[in-house]
Amino acid sequence: MLDQLLAALNETERAAVDEEEYQILQAVVDELPAFSHEVSQLIPILQEIQGKHGYLPRLALDMVADHVQTSIGKVYGIATFYNQFRFNPPGRNPIKVCLGTACHVKGGEILLENFERRLQIKEGETSDDREYSLERVACIGCCALAPAVVVGEKVEAYVTPSKVEGIITEIEVRNEMAAREQAKNDATSE
Repeated sequence: MLDQLLAALNETERAAVDEEEYQILQAVVDELPAFSHEVSQLIPILQEIQGKHGYLPRLALDMVADHVQTSIGKVYGIATFYNQFRFNPPGRNPIKVCLGTACHVKGGEILLENFERRLQIKEGETSDDREYSLERVACIGCCALAPAVVVGEKVEAYVTPSKVEGIITEIEVRNEMAAREQAKNDATSE
């Protein structure tokens, strides 16, 4: 099934499927037989793929459409209707900017713009290196800490535009420290 799907792609589309996405698509091929071919299984199938892989690859949507014997338009329509579904792989450092009422009033939209500028991605996107993903969320339940941002699992409170750079720098420093530690461990194990 996967080989047929990949063969139908043009050369540019085929080249865009990296090893990680190929493995996800192969896993989807293995997971689909657990579901009946009924169109009523569409949402549970999408939820399963999203739950296991963190997002819905475009080619996985094609496979789902084929499995439940419906059009890609219907699958895409359902997937885009529910905001629980992502179409880009999540970054290793997901950033969620709260735009609930309290955060919005205290400048949440400006924070989102600052993250977009600093990361060079738009809301809903993932950086090319998959280090960061950026989302707007309706409310994170920390209204007293507004404006607030969630980075990974950590809530950043009273965020100002000037703190955006510090948040990203903290992640970069943490990554650099981990890389140095890994290099040190690799060198001692040789």
